[in-house]
Amino acid sequence: MSPTPDDGDTFEAPPKLPVPDNVAEAIRTLIRWAGDDPEREGLLDTPARVARAWKEYAQGYESDPAVHLKRTFDEVGGYDEIVLLKDIPFQSHCEHHMAPIIGKAAIAYLPRDKVVGISKLARVLHGFARRLQVQERLTAQVADCIWDHLHPKGVAVVIEATHACMTARGVNTPGVMMTTSRMMGTFRSDERSRREVLALMGY
Repeated sequence: MSPTPDDGDTFEAPPKLPVPDNVAEAIRTLIRWAGDDPEREGLLDTPARVARAWKEYAQGYESDPAVHLKRTFDEVGGYDEIVLLKDIPFQSHCEHHMAPIIGKAAIAYLPRDKVVGISKLARVLHGFARRLQVQERLTAQVADCIWDHLHPKGVAVVIEATHACMTARGVNTPGVMMTTSRMMGTFRSDERSRREVLALMGY
Protein backbone atom coordinates (compact mmCIF):
# COMPACT_ATOMS: atom_id res chain seq x y z
CA MET A 1 0.00 0.00 0.00
CA SER A 2 1.32 3.46 -0.82
CA PRO A 3 2.38 5.50 2.18
CA THR A 4 0.07 8.32 3.26
CA PRO A 5 0.59 11.08 5.84
CA ASP A 6 -1.58 9.07 8.27
CA ASP A 7 1.00 6.27 8.20
CA GLY A 8 3.58 8.58 9.67
CA ASP A 9 5.56 8.60 6.42
CA THR A 10 6.22 11.57 4.22
CA PHE A 11 4.58 11.27 0.82
CA GLU A 12 6.74 12.62 -1.98
CA ALA A 13 5.17 13.26 -5.35
CA PRO A 14 7.30 12.27 -8.36
CA PRO A 15 9.37 15.15 -9.76
CA LYS A 16 7.61 17.13 -12.44
CA LEU A 17 8.87 16.77 -15.97
CA PRO A 18 10.59 20.00 -17.04
CA VAL A 19 8.77 21.79 -19.86
CA PRO A 20 10.89 23.47 -22.57
CA ASP A 21 10.23 27.18 -22.96
CA ASN A 22 9.29 26.86 -26.63
CA VAL A 23 6.65 24.23 -25.83
CA ALA A 24 5.10 26.37 -23.07
CA GLU A 25 5.14 29.41 -25.36
CA ALA A 26 3.43 27.46 -28.13
CA ILE A 27 0.57 26.64 -25.75
CA ARG A 28 0.36 30.28 -24.62
CA THR A 29 0.11 31.27 -28.29
CA LEU A 30 -2.75 28.84 -28.77
CA ILE A 31 -4.54 30.25 -25.70
CA ARG A 32 -4.19 33.79 -27.10
CA TRP A 33 -5.41 32.66 -30.52
CA ALA A 34 -8.44 31.00 -28.89
CA GLY A 35 -9.31 34.37 -27.36
CA ASP A 36 -8.08 34.20 -23.77
CA ASP A 37 -5.21 35.71 -21.81
CA PRO A 38 -2.48 33.22 -20.80
CA GLU A 39 -1.32 35.71 -18.14
CA ARG A 40 -4.53 35.64 -16.13
CA GLU A 41 -4.33 33.75 -12.84
CA GLY A 42 -6.34 30.69 -13.85
CA LEU A 43 -4.15 30.08 -16.92
CA LEU A 44 -0.68 30.80 -15.57
CA ASP A 45 0.18 27.14 -14.98
CA THR A 46 -1.87 25.79 -17.89
CA PRO A 47 0.94 25.66 -20.47
CA ALA A 48 3.07 23.41 -18.25
CA ARG A 49 0.08 21.24 -17.34
CA VAL A 50 -0.92 20.80 -20.98
CA ALA A 51 2.64 19.99 -22.01
CA ARG A 52 3.02 17.32 -19.32
CA ALA A 53 -0.41 15.91 -20.15
CA TRP A 54 0.59 15.52 -23.80
CA LYS A 55 3.77 13.69 -22.87
CA GLU A 56 1.51 11.27 -20.99
CA TYR A 57 -1.03 11.02 -23.82
CA ALA A 58 1.82 10.22 -26.24
CA GLN A 59 3.70 7.66 -24.14
CA GLY A 60 3.39 5.14 -26.95
CA TYR A 61 6.14 6.85 -28.94
CA GLU A 62 8.66 5.97 -26.24
CA SER A 63 8.33 2.19 -26.45
CA ASP A 64 7.84 -0.70 -28.86
CA PRO A 65 4.51 -2.45 -28.14
CA ALA A 66 5.93 -5.71 -29.53
CA VAL A 67 8.22 -6.01 -26.51
CA HIS A 68 5.20 -7.20 -24.50
CA LEU A 69 4.89 -10.28 -26.72
CA LYS A 70 8.46 -11.52 -26.24
CA ARG A 71 7.71 -13.73 -23.24
CA THR A 72 5.45 -16.62 -24.22
CA PHE A 73 4.34 -19.89 -22.65
CA ASP A 74 4.43 -23.29 -24.33
CA GLU A 75 2.86 -25.38 -21.55
CA VAL A 76 -0.86 -24.81 -22.09
CA GLY A 77 -2.16 -28.33 -21.42
CA GLY A 78 -2.99 -28.95 -25.04
CA TYR A 79 -5.22 -25.86 -25.29
CA ASP A 80 -5.75 -24.95 -28.93
CA GLU A 81 -8.93 -22.87 -28.94
CA ILE A 82 -9.54 -19.13 -29.17
CA VAL A 83 -7.93 -16.80 -26.63
CA LEU A 84 -9.99 -13.63 -26.26
CA LEU A 85 -9.69 -10.45 -24.22
CA LYS A 86 -12.62 -8.11 -24.72
CA ASP A 87 -14.02 -4.82 -23.44
CA ILE A 88 -10.50 -3.40 -23.08
CA PRO A 89 -10.93 0.34 -22.48
CA PHE A 90 -8.50 2.70 -24.19
CA GLN A 91 -8.05 6.32 -25.10
CA SER A 92 -6.14 7.91 -27.93
CA HIS A 93 -6.09 11.18 -29.88
CA CYS A 94 -6.89 11.65 -33.55
CA GLU A 95 -4.06 12.91 -35.70
CA HIS A 96 -6.30 15.31 -37.61
CA HIS A 97 -7.61 17.46 -34.74
CA MET A 98 -5.71 16.02 -31.74
CA ALA A 99 -9.12 15.39 -30.17
CA PRO A 100 -9.81 12.41 -27.88
CA ILE A 101 -10.73 8.98 -29.18
CA ILE A 102 -12.32 6.93 -26.40
CA GLY A 103 -13.41 3.35 -26.83
CA LYS A 104 -12.96 -0.33 -26.18
CA ALA A 105 -11.31 -3.19 -28.02
CA ALA A 106 -11.69 -6.95 -28.34
CA ILE A 107 -8.52 -8.86 -29.21
CA ALA A 108 -8.48 -12.58 -30.04
CA TYR A 109 -6.02 -15.06 -31.43
CA LEU A 110 -5.97 -18.75 -32.18
CA PRO A 111 -2.64 -20.04 -30.81
CA ARG A 112 -0.45 -22.35 -32.81
CA ASP A 113 1.98 -23.57 -30.14
CA LYS A 114 2.37 -20.75 -27.61
CA VAL A 115 0.34 -18.18 -25.70
CA VAL A 116 1.12 -14.87 -24.05
CA GLY A 117 -0.01 -13.41 -20.72
CA ILE A 118 -3.42 -11.83 -21.26
CA SER A 119 -2.39 -8.46 -19.83
CA LYS A 120 0.12 -8.20 -22.67
CA LEU A 121 -2.68 -7.92 -25.22
CA ALA A 122 -3.95 -4.82 -23.44
CA ARG A 123 -0.41 -3.43 -23.27
CA VAL A 124 -0.01 -3.82 -27.02
CA LEU A 125 -3.27 -1.92 -27.55
CA HIS A 126 -2.25 0.90 -25.20
CA GLY A 127 1.21 1.12 -26.73
CA PHE A 128 -0.26 1.93 -30.13
CA ALA A 129 -3.22 3.95 -28.80
CA ARG A 130 -1.00 6.40 -26.91
CA ARG A 131 0.05 8.07 -30.12
CA LEU A 132 -1.66 10.35 -32.61
CA GLN A 133 -3.89 7.91 -34.44
CA VAL A 134 -6.67 7.08 -36.81
CA GLN A 135 -8.84 4.18 -35.67
CA GLU A 136 -8.33 2.16 -38.83
CA ARG A 137 -4.55 2.21 -38.44
CA LEU A 138 -4.75 1.46 -34.71
CA THR A 139 -6.84 -1.65 -35.45
CA ALA A 140 -4.38 -2.85 -38.09
CA GLN A 141 -1.31 -2.15 -35.93
CA VAL A 142 -2.60 -4.20 -33.00
CA ALA A 143 -3.56 -7.14 -35.23
CA ASP A 144 -0.34 -7.06 -37.24
CA CYS A 145 1.81 -6.91 -34.12
CA ILE A 146 0.19 -10.03 -32.65
CA TRP A 147 0.33 -11.84 -36.00
CA ASP A 148 4.00 -11.04 -36.58
CA HIS A 149 5.26 -11.91 -33.09
CA LEU A 150 3.05 -14.78 -31.86
CA HIS A 151 2.64 -16.46 -35.27
CA PRO A 152 -0.86 -17.75 -34.40
CA LYS A 153 -3.31 -19.48 -36.68
CA GLY A 154 -5.59 -16.46 -36.60
CA VAL A 155 -5.96 -12.95 -35.18
CA ALA A 156 -9.12 -10.87 -34.79
CA VAL A 157 -9.29 -7.30 -33.52
CA VAL A 158 -12.46 -5.23 -33.24
CA ILE A 159 -12.41 -1.65 -31.94
CA GLU A 160 -15.38 0.58 -31.10
CA ALA A 161 -14.79 4.22 -30.26
CA THR A 162 -16.25 7.69 -30.15
CA HIS A 163 -14.32 10.55 -31.72
CA ALA A 164 -14.47 14.01 -30.17
CA CYS A 165 -13.47 15.51 -33.51
CA MET A 166 -16.97 14.48 -34.65
CA THR A 167 -18.97 14.63 -31.41
CA ALA A 168 -17.68 17.94 -29.98
CA ARG A 169 -16.99 19.94 -33.16
CA GLY A 170 -17.63 19.84 -36.90
CA VAL A 171 -20.83 17.89 -37.43
CA ASN A 172 -21.48 17.94 -33.65
CA THR A 173 -23.09 14.51 -33.51
CA PRO A 174 -22.72 12.91 -30.07
CA GLY A 175 -23.49 9.29 -29.34
CA VAL A 176 -21.99 7.99 -32.58
CA MET A 177 -19.78 4.89 -32.34
CA MET A 178 -17.26 3.92 -35.02
CA THR A 179 -16.40 0.23 -35.41
CA THR A 180 -13.34 -1.17 -37.19
CA SER A 181 -12.09 -4.74 -37.48
CA ARG A 182 -9.18 -6.72 -38.82
CA MET A 183 -9.27 -10.47 -39.37
CA MET A 184 -6.15 -12.47 -40.19
CA GLY A 185 -5.35 -16.10 -40.87
CA THR A 186 -8.12 -18.56 -40.01
CA PHE A 187 -10.50 -15.81 -38.94
CA ARG A 188 -10.26 -14.29 -42.41
CA SER A 189 -10.23 -17.43 -44.56
CA ASP A 190 -12.75 -19.58 -42.67
CA GLU A 191 -16.25 -18.16 -42.32
CA ARG A 192 -17.21 -20.50 -39.47
CA SER A 193 -14.17 -19.47 -37.42
CA ARG A 194 -14.91 -15.81 -38.12
CA ARG A 195 -18.51 -16.19 -36.96
CA GLU A 196 -17.33 -18.00 -33.82
CA VAL A 197 -14.86 -15.33 -32.76
CA LEU A 198 -17.29 -12.50 -33.51
CA ALA A 199 -19.98 -14.27 -31.45
CA LEU A 200 -17.55 -14.62 -28.53
CA MET A 201 -16.81 -10.92 -28.84
CA GLY A 202 -20.53 -10.18 -28.71
CA TYR A 203 -21.10 -9.21 -32.37
